[in-house]
Amino acid sequence: MLVVVADTSPIRYLVEIGHIELLPALFHTVSIPEEVVSELCGSGAPVAVRNWINAPPPWLTMHDSIPLHDPALEALDLGERAAISLGIQLNADIILIDERKGSIVAADKGFETTGTIGVLHRAAINGLVSFPEVFERLRRTNFRYPRTLVDALLARHRKP
Repeated sequence: MLVVVADTSPIRYLVEIGHIELLPALFHTVSIPEEVVSELCGSGAPVAVRNWINAPPPWLTMHDSIPLHDPALEALDLGERAAISLGIQLNADIILIDERKGSIVAADKGFETTGTIGVLHRAAINGLVSFPEVFERLRRTNFRYPRTLVDALLARHRKP
């Protein structure tokens, strides 16, 4: 079984678009550090996200953080640093992270990375969702994405 650690953004947006159930369907369990929990229940998070994290599902494992002093992590935000640090501690296979800098650092540490769009793409490949439909929901949020990547994925997932 894969060991998966998530940063805040993929969880937030999957909750917002009503598809958080894709995580256990794809990965069985997901681990998050306490900093991600704090971001998900913070006043800046949407109400649906705060409600979700206040009654977490059994497939979500929350961990206390052990600070990792690594210069490569210093330029990242607190949640990203904690997610990568937890990935190192758990010897994770995948880190779910949307932010480009964090994804680059995680990849440099040897992790496979994917973000919200990658989770939706993986779910579509597995027949769990229609990529064009779930992306349309994501597009209605404030999620930022690379247009060329999404255009290529939409073309790939369009029905003939």
